[in-house]
Amino acid sequence: MIPPESMVFVGHGDFEKIGNEFKTYLIDLAGLRPDGRVLDIGCGIGRMAIPLTGYLTSGQYAGFDIVEKGILWCNARITKKFPNFRFVHSDIYNKQYNKRGKTLARDYRFPYPDAHFDVAFLTSVFTHMLPADVEHYTDEIARVLKPGGRCLATFLLRNEESIQLIDTGVATGPMAITHHVDGPAWTSTPNTPEAVTAYEEPWVVELFARRGFAVRQPIHYGSWCGRTQFLSFQDIVLAQRDSSRA
Repeated sequence: MIPPESMVFVGHGDFEKIGNEFKTYLIDLAGLRPDGRVLDIGCGIGRMAIPLTGYLTSGQYAGFDIVEKGILWCNARITKKFPNFRFVHSDIYNKQYNKRGKTLARDYRFPYPDAHFDVAFLTSVFTHMLPADVEHYTDEIARVLKPGGRCLATFLLRNEESIQLIDTGVATGPMAITHHVDGPAWTSTPNTPEAVTAYEEPWVVELFARRGFAVRQPIHYGSWCGRTQFLSFQDIVLAQRDSSRA
């Protein structure tokens, strides 16, 4: 159950391999259980959903994305066979991916009730969003997660190590992120910052802390900037919501 290559619009790399990779992270890092409720923010065309169909035997999966063709494919191919997997098209504006979108990300309310999910995850979503939009999405994540719920999100984090690798030319191409956008945001594509957006690490930690999350340490850094020791391509941040917050 893999979409045809001509329809795949999500990033680079092996579709099936990356899906299985993040299934492992969701289980081992975020503690997703077979009976858990999980929200896939920016679900694309099912890259993360497909490997989870064999795991969420009594759980629930919800995903939304701004690219309608991916949602149509997922509803026709995945939901038809696995009714506990639901997909929603969200017509959100993005300068890189959905220029005709009717709703700004900073105004979008996730179509789910409060305190509903055990885990929420975003793979290569905050790497294409501006600060006000990231702030609002994090508000919404805090709203829809249960107390004690976990958020697994990938970032391109600017810290001492990644800045040094960028400044010394180890990071190349679109990962040579040297243009300041606004506040904590940086890019390598100043005309369209949403194509590649990096964030200063202390700001990301504080972003979650202000909403009652604790970022688990260590952060799992990625190879994007030329590191020789890494877990994945992008940096993986796992934040857990305070269990006392309703």
